[in-house]
Amino acid sequence: MKDGLTRRGFLGASLLFAGGSLVACNASDPTGKASAGGAKITLNQYYHAYGEKGVQQAVQRYAAEYTKANPDVAVNITWVGGEYETRLNAALLTPQAPDIFEIGDFRYQMIKNGQLAPLDDIINPAEYVKANVDNVTADGKVYGVKMMDDIMMLYYRKSVLEAAGVTPPTTFDELATAAKKLTTDKMKGLFVGNDGVGDAGYLLLWSGGGDVIKDGKATFQEGAEAISGLRRLHQDGSLLLGFPTDWYDPGAIVQNAVAMQWCGLWAMPDIQKALGDDFGVIPWPAFTSGGTSVGRLGGWYELVNAKSRHVDEAKKYVQWLWAKQDDLQQDFCLNYGFHVPARTPVAEKALQGGKLASGPAKEAVAISQQSGRSFPALWNTAMGTAFGQAVAGVAKGEGDAAGLLGDAAAKVQAELDKQLA
Repeated sequence: MKDGLTRRGFLGASLLFAGGSLVACNASDPTGKASAGGAKITLNQYYHAYGEKGVQQAVQRYAAEYTKANPDVAVNITWVGGEYETRLNAALLTPQAPDIFEIGDFRYQMIKNGQLAPLDDIINPAEYVKANVDNVTADGKVYGVKMMDDIMMLYYRKSVLEAAGVTPPTTFDELATAAKKLTTDKMKGLFVGNDGVGDAGYLLLWSGGGDVIKDGKATFQEGAEAISGLRRLHQDGSLLLGFPTDWYDPGAIVQNAVAMQWCGLWAMPDIQKALGDDFGVIPWPAFTSGGTSVGRLGGWYELVNAKSRHVDEAKKYVQWLWAKQDDLQQDFCLNYGFHVPARTPVAEKALQGGKLASGPAKEAVAISQQSGRSFPALWNTAMGTAFGQAVAGVAKGEGDAAGLLGDAAAKVQAELDKQLA
């Protein structure tokens, strides 16, 4: 489910906007046409507009099942299009704020701002990978329930690489060389995003052994050499730029516009449908021989608004849906694109005889386990913007990499200091 990119906002319940920026539906009827009926409480639940067909209808169905079992509680689904996190943050400041909402990259600042209700009493931490609990824990309290793990990795066309005499790269130098060799007048070698940046700054940094933050200090400027690799890809002319869909959609690789594409596990069913077995997956290669290969880990957390008038009811619904309903969690994660269910009992079913048990899907899960990296909870939008602008400057040759990243690190450090004060 296209991790954290095209996201949404709020205008009000029971309205349908055909333009796609927002759809709010009363989910006691999955069609969104019925009233809340005899329910005494209506919870408003935010979802970003997932790109996979059928997700919206599925979450409406889940809400309707809950209301059927709990007639006093209706759940209104607000399907939010556009820049989701921006619109969510704005909505949380209004009386119409959602009771329940999801977020991709978890933000520690939300805990500090008193926006999140603790959820320790509705989940069993032992049922989750430790990192998925630790990332949303502060002062011994858990503030989010992980819904699914999304894995991002490098897809490649087997037949195209074989025809060019290229083997799947294991170092950045091999990746850059392969991308240049695979570039023709009809196809580019590599797609990391329409802006030619995407996740590449983080991937190069991590694969070079660095990190964005360490011990409360911005440290990514120390990875200037690795991040400068992106400039090489731009100079070589091997990157696909300005494609009609971005990196999180498999359109570029399935339409033969590119030989290798950074994308997510969610896209694998569509890629399999289009290409059959003519594709493989690998992590982002290590920057140097003996270095660290990287797969990015994302996913979504369900959160409860601490200022909701119905905190207890919201928590009960979140517990029902994301901590108890194994079948619904499996449906959500495996029938609309591929994702790894966050609860380990459900994930084990998918990995042992289920849809993730073999082939490239199994290899993708191995990438997540062996090479997965995530953003720290302290990393916020302002920090990401400062880092991204510096990386884009490096890619375009707008200045010395160490200087551009050093200036960005100063901005990030100021944000960190505010959070840690």
